[in-house]
Amino acid sequence: MGFFLSKYSKFEKTLPDVAGKVFAITGTTSGTGFVAAETVAKHNGVVLLLNRPSSRSEESLKKLRAAVPEGQFVPIDCDLQDFSSVRKACAQIKETYTSLYCLSNNAGIMATRDEITNDGYEKQMQTNHLSHFLLTKELFPLLLESAKEQGDARIVQHSSLGRHSTTSNIFDGEFLEKKEKDGMLGGDDDGGGFGQGPEWQRYYQTKLANSIFCQALHDKLGASDDHQNILSLAAHPGISATNLAGHLKFGMVMKLMLIPFRLFLGQSPEDGAMGLLKAMMDRKENLKGGTLYGPKLTTGYAVAGDNMGYETNTKHKEMLWRKSEEAIGASFVV
Repeated sequence: MGFFLSKYSKFEKTLPDVAGKVFAITGTTSGTGFVAAETVAKHNGVVLLLNRPSSRSEESLKKLRAAVPEGQFVPIDCDLQDFSSVRKACAQIKETYTSLYCLSNNAGIMATRDEITNDGYEKQMQTNHLSHFLLTKELFPLLLESAKEQGDARIVQHSSLGRHSTTSNIFDGEFLEKKEKDGMLGGDDDGGGFGQGPEWQRYYQTKLANSIFCQALHDKLGASDDHQNILSLAAHPGISATNLAGHLKFGMVMKLMLIPFRLFLGQSPEDGAMGLLKAMMDRKENLKGGTLYGPKLTTGYAVAGDNMGYETNTKHKEMLWRKSEEAIGASFVV
């Protein structure tokens, strides 16, 4: 992809063996999540695959088992657009496992229509952030146990460059609030073009939420002597050739315009997964809590990025935590 030779193969060789460690990853049917699951399995980790039940998830599991025949893959039904499904998945995990080394909140949807879930929340925000907040809260005791047993555990949010594209770089709490019906967050503008329109602003808000959640969780972990061995991290894929935008309808002119964009500025799903995998698997001494890892620009090796003020803003962090607790109907005390 682009003028860059793939860097993933060289990067993957730097990752340690993770035998005996359990990884829970959301959204593994394709793209970076699929690459992450395959890579963890190649390095001998146990991989819990949290996906919505579908023929797509079944097919991806077959592909993973074919790619890594000796891999330890455990499929777990988890629909991120349904809080009850998330809770059921967590209960299943807690019944089977006593510790969890890494929770990778990877799954995401992009620029979908202005619709709410059955729980009453904007579809992108519930999928990309709120359900991951719930997962983190429910599985936190298992992460604590891993930190005690192995001296290490990590929670990884998968953000994107889109976090920098919210209107005036403002994190708006309205996107975290319950709605009565579809169409209450800007509607849809099919003619807005790629990256433009209210459906994209809703997406950008979710990606900023991912980064703010990482920062808020890092603060809370740092305030407790008992939680120093749990790292709160984030990642971004740069511009990666996944099917995240596969549902979008582009006219011929837009399709032609996107060809050079992807050719010169994009990278493969494997290269796009390097930030996520570094946060999930790299040795603890190579990581720093509260850091987001990804390419410096749109492609390349994963490096530590700089946090912008709107990602570390105290009011943003407090608002996100409070409204996320309200959404899931439970306090999350770290």
